[in-house]
Amino acid sequence: MRLGGADPDAQLTYCTNIHAGETWADISRSLEEHVPIIKAAVCPSEQMAIGLRLSAVAARAVLAPEALAAFKQQLARLGAYVFTINAFPYGPFHGTRVKEDVYLPDWRSDERVAFTADAARLLAAILPDGMMGSISTVPGCFKANVAAPDAVALMIERLVAAVADLVTVERQTGRLICLALEPEPCCFLETTDEAIAFFEQLLRPATLARLSARIDVGRSEAEWMMRRHLGLCYDVCHGSVEYETPLESLAKLAAAGIAVPKIQLSAALRVPRMQPELVDVLRRFDDGVYLHQTIVRQDDRLVRFEDLPGALAAFARGEANGEWRIHCHVPLFHADLGPIASTRDDLITLLGACAKRKLAPHLEVETYTWDVLPRELRGGSKGEDIARELAFVLAQVRT
Repeated sequence: MRLGGADPDAQLTYCTNIHAGETWADISRSLEEHVPIIKAAVCPSEQMAIGLRLSAVAARAVLAPEALAAFKQQLARLGAYVFTINAFPYGPFHGTRVKEDVYLPDWRSDERVAFTADAARLLAAILPDGMMGSISTVPGCFKANVAAPDAVALMIERLVAAVADLVTVERQTGRLICLALEPEPCCFLETTDEAIAFFEQLLRPATLARLSARIDVGRSEAEWMMRRHLGLCYDVCHGSVEYETPLESLAKLAAAGIAVPKIQLSAALRVPRMQPELVDVLRRFDDGVYLHQTIVRQDDRLVRFEDLPGALAAFARGEANGEWRIHCHVPLFHADLGPIASTRDDLITLLGACAKRKLAPHLEVETYTWDVLPRELRGGSKGEDIARELAFVLAQVRT
């Protein structure tokens, strides 16, 4: 649906990674179950936008001619459309240990290129006329894997292949699709500054020469194609965990000429000052499924932990004092989480800016943790909670 605010063409949706389901049949059923409830609550008189999350298996399955035709009919029946795809998790994302495996296969691998190409082919087939598409993806690889031989060179090679695929899609279909790397704590692309530095590598002559050869254009046009088809997905939760100010980060990216086709609207856990009585409170968020990277600000320096248990163990040793920010997506509509807080104020500031100027063409609510959050943080049904989040966003922008 249209977001409103300063950009009349900006689109708002929620990401279906909220719903369990890895096969295309499972995903299709989840849309039938949830979309009508959300649409009736949020936009009964207009079409409902869906941010579609696909596994690699589902992406390949829905491209079969009969499945694709049935999906188009389903979208028409539901009064819905898709403009963005979450192609970040390659495999299972619910009901099993995900943790650092969520990044695999990463951008060092051909499997990641093939998965992204399938997602692009699907999006080109269903994208509304005149609308650009976006695909969010892993931020290169998990940072621990950067030390592997030739890791950065392999990621650059695969991203060049992905951009070439997207150029081909646009040439064949007329559909502009931008791949959006999503920086995340403890990953190769973690901070805004790291992302800008990596894009500088992608724009060096040797990389552009490889892209030029693949798409048969000169180097200056290859650079334009790189910027046109590759950018960043800025997740507000991730930026807040890094103690970034989201609007400042977006300004830096704009100054560097890096596209931001999608912003994910999310909030992280925040502990203004860690105390012993909060240990048991935080342990309730250690769900065993997702990675909860934790960054502690102590004496004007940032101390990073790959997961919440490591930070808790450090605190037990008398370390990790100070402010904590934890990668755990919490509901946007909660102003108060009890004894702890969230980074929701960063999101509210960003949404206020959306009312005054263009920030990104696509905005996507992404609280995917409903099944593992403490019960008191959930409201009614999942569909009702998603509708509350979308209503919260619209209220911030349209007031």
